[in-house]
Amino acid sequence: MDIAIMIEGQDGLTWPRWQRLVQAVEALGFAGLYRSDHFTNADPPDKDSLELWLSLAWLASHTTRIEFGPLVTPVSFRHPAFTARMASQLDDLAAGRLTLGVGAGWQVREHTAFGFDLLPPAERMDRFEEGLEVMTRLLRSAAPVSFQGRYYSLHEAVLLPRPQRPGGPPLLIGGNGPRRTLPLAARYADEWNAVLIPAARCAELNAHLDHLLAEQGRPARALRRSLMTGIVFGRDDAQLNARLAGRDPAALRARGLIVGVGRQVQEQLHALAAAGVQRVMLQWLALDDLDGLEALAAATLPDGGASR
Repeated sequence: MDIAIMIEGQDGLTWPRWQRLVQAVEALGFAGLYRSDHFTNADPPDKDSLELWLSLAWLASHTTRIEFGPLVTPVSFRHPAFTARMASQLDDLAAGRLTLGVGAGWQVREHTAFGFDLLPPAERMDRFEEGLEVMTRLLRSAAPVSFQGRYYSLHEAVLLPRPQRPGGPPLLIGGNGPRRTLPLAARYADEWNAVLIPAARCAELNAHLDHLLAEQGRPARALRRSLMTGIVFGRDDAQLNARLAGRDPAALRARGLIVGVGRQVQEQLHALAAAGVQRVMLQWLALDDLDGLEALAAATLPDGGASR
């Protein structure tokens, strides 16, 4: 199972912090670096937040190895044709290392503050489905695309230049919802990204996805399975206890977080791999703790992490 890092881009991300993190993740040997797409936090206080696509363009042009992408970019922020166009050209710039993670949007506070229409849940998912249709048609078809929906329309639209990767960057859909999200992943996605669930629940949803894929006439191997989850990691028991700050590690693990020192983290990662997770994105909230990131690489990566 690949191990990647995920950060919250609205939680104080500045250019110096982003540049240091990108360089560290590349050098340490992690499989990838992913970030959220938010204007601000769900609750005050507001903090610095780099624009998603600009930050990913810097990463693409300053790295050669790591994979990357949004986890996830909501269709409520940008027209899906614009998202598809940026993603295609950024993937070309990065020589095929982008994964296009997309979602419906969820955070009320930022949508209200910046004037974006979030929509009620059912309509939000309807708009998301239309956005997926628009993006996949534009990325995967060299012929002019026409589409007429409630939220979006295309009239003989063609993305040029065509993506260097046939079909463009792989499309990732994140979320655990069995009624709307998983069927959309089975229909449109190249990768499904579960969010903050334990290994047993991953196994259950993976089995459900296999069934949904069969209904779409797609083999189970057509859909990559990944998981984004939180981590509380310590080099030793003393540091772990300090970072837990009184929280019960068993309760956190039951919610799906990875908690422990090196050996304990490895055991939890092995359980996720056995449940069918092919890549885990560990949510690294301490944006300035590069020493901790290096210790995590040493504890979890096969080669013990590359030297910085």
